Amino acid sequence: MSSIDTKIVRTISARVISEARDKTARVVVERRVSHPTLGKTIIKSSKYLIHDESNSCKLNDEVIIQSCTPKSKNKTWELVEITKGSEEEN
Repeated sequence: MSSIDTKIVRTISARVISEARDKTARVVVERRVSHPTLGKTIIKSSKYLIHDESNSCKLNDEVIIQSCTPKSKNKTWELVEITKGSEEEN
């Protein structure tokens, strides 16, 4: 029997909060959810380490990241593109 292996790649947008390490950046992904009882909108966040091969990320950049095979113990995401640089916000 032939089976088609499809690779599921998650892609999300995030904001860079640290770029101090070599080829690594720390990003935060924020999402808005409704509280189950109160109904109030709450912002939940998750922090990830991403692989940035060219060290092109700067602080407060908006980036698109995708899941990949683990690069190290904590790095399982890699940089796809920088959508909005920190210079444009000023």
